[in-house]
Amino acid sequence: MTKNIMIVGVGGQGTLLTSRIIGKVALEGGYDVKISEVHGMAQRGGSVVTFVRYGEKVCEPVVEEGQADVIIAFERLEALRYAHFLKKDGVLVVNDCRIDPMTVVIGAKEYPEGILEGLKKNHTLYSIDGQKIALELGNSKVLNSVVLGFAAPFIGFDKEAWLNVVETTVPPKTIEINKKAFAYGYEAER
Repeated sequence: MTKNIMIVGVGGQGTLLTSRIIGKVALEGGYDVKISEVHGMAQRGGSVVTFVRYGEKVCEPVVEEGQADVIIAFERLEALRYAHFLKKDGVLVVNDCRIDPMTVVIGAKEYPEGILEGLKKNHTLYSIDGQKIALELGNSKVLNSVVLGFAAPFIGFDKEAWLNVVETTVPPKTIEINKKAFAYGYEAER
């Protein structure tokens, strides 16, 4: 059986690092792993999408629409944009954060209201304010570790396996804060 994970966000939120951590924990768990990245206009605040698929034998790196077991969204609008990739019994984990896309910034479009409420009508959704927690921990750049920790129980593997991979994957100067952020997310109420 193959597990399909999709990570979506805005450039600079740690989407690519998060996919590498998930892929590495699955690989160390003895699974075949495929990762695919779609950068888009990431450096201009645009969408970033990554797919992680793992199982006994995985041939394709891309998750098809309606096939994601878990979607991790680092921003509300990105969750809305990609929710159609989720399976009927899949889980949507959303960082409750708003980042206005360029079309909203220039006034061409309005940011939709009630995104999380709307998504809850058709999906199993869990949300966390990863940015607030990261700031409380003293480093806004670890919001991806907070959100990944929150999503980890839906993906599988034990907490120690995750923490070991975080330790060997994040930049050396940030190991302790990332492990702390992950653990905080992991222990957060769902």
